[in-house]
Amino acid sequence: MRYADIVVPETPATRAALEVATAYCSPALLNHSVRAYLWAAAYAAMNDIAFDAELLYVSSMLHDLGLVREFDSHTVPFEEAGGHLAWVFCAAAGWPVERRVRASEVIVRHMWDEVDVEKDPEGHLLELSTGLDISGRGPEAFPEALRTEILERHPRLGIADEFVACFEDQARRKPTSLAGRFVHNGFAARVAANVLDR
Repeated sequence: MRYADIVVPETPATRAALEVATAYCSPALLNHSVRAYLWAAAYAAMNDIAFDAELLYVSSMLHDLGLVREFDSHTVPFEEAGGHLAWVFCAAAGWPVERRVRASEVIVRHMWDEVDVEKDPEGHLLELSTGLDISGRGPEAFPEALRTEILERHPRLGIADEFVACFEDQARRKPTSLAGRFVHNGFAARVAANVLDR
């Protein structure tokens, strides 16, 4: 598997999702969102997992917008805020209600410990790819040359420190959220040990 083999969908919705992410995310968070899609699509190709590329790409670009100042919610966890944002974005993109709900589900589920690939391949792939990119979970599933090329094209730019700070802030304000649970269970140490930052 090579970087050139990863299919990136080109649709009005994917172009708009990238535009939104570029406008609101820090450079490090934007690159994380792009890598989240790339790891997910590469893993799917290597493991024969059929998935909806447009749905996964849009969800990848929007999945962490609940962490940014403009969309941060003081009432719901960031992944739920991101899911609501995705529903609104997808409505504007003309997606039917069922597809809007799917984008929201994929974003909410990326924080789960595990997502059943049979029931939700896009949610499974985004949960897996973000786990790799932030916590360093499962790098052996990707050829070293592919990891190197993705990181060269979309460098990490200090995402580890930025993400830990975001999660610690979420945990302070929303201690019962999944981000709060992550922080309580040693999230910072896992992120610091991520092999992608070596």
